[in-house]
Amino acid sequence: MARNNPTKVSYRALLVLALVAVGGYALDQISKVLVVRGMIEGESVRVLGDVLQLHFIRNPGAAFSFATGLTWVFSLIAAGVVVFVVWFAPRIRSSLWAIVFGLLLGGVLGNLTDRLFREPSFGLGHVVDFIYTPWMMPAIYNIADCCIVVSMVLFMFLTLRGIGLDGRRTPASAPAAAEPAGAAVPAALTPPADGPAPLTSN
Repeated sequence: MARNNPTKVSYRALLVLALVAVGGYALDQISKVLVVRGMIEGESVRVLGDVLQLHFIRNPGAAFSFATGLTWVFSLIAAGVVVFVVWFAPRIRSSLWAIVFGLLLGGVLGNLTDRLFREPSFGLGHVVDFIYTPWMMPAIYNIADCCIVVSMVLFMFLTLRGIGLDGRRTPASAPAAAEPAGAAVPAALTPPADGPAPLTSN
């Protein structure tokens, strides 16, 4: 029987990764353009009361407005993440993992674009944030941040499930092999003919 080549590139997985990345990136950038054109910085709009609000700010820090003042550091980190995902992508042969890295790539590229091309200068640009959900967290974020967070959640889920980059369960997480038919049952576990079965721990 022919075996799958572990080094073979899955063009289907690459296509899924690319489509997810482009979709997330486009949605992020389009939403930011609409916010910048339609709102004044600092303006708030209640969409669903206190559940969902639009609050336009420019964030010089990391995701969710953390670590302001280190914009250039996050620009370098984001560029490194993009290079890593592009380099690592040919090793992915699972559509689920392709979605994970596609969301990560799209989200990182979305915020990196802001840092590279928005004011005040190249590499030090401020990220446009506008989504505010005060009931969930006291931070303002954007679509790119959502893509990154969802990718991390999926990453943890697939890792805990033991699903490899090829979409298969790793041996450690695979169910134990069934006991061969006709295997002998230890006498100590055999119930007596005229009495209740002995208690056994689950």
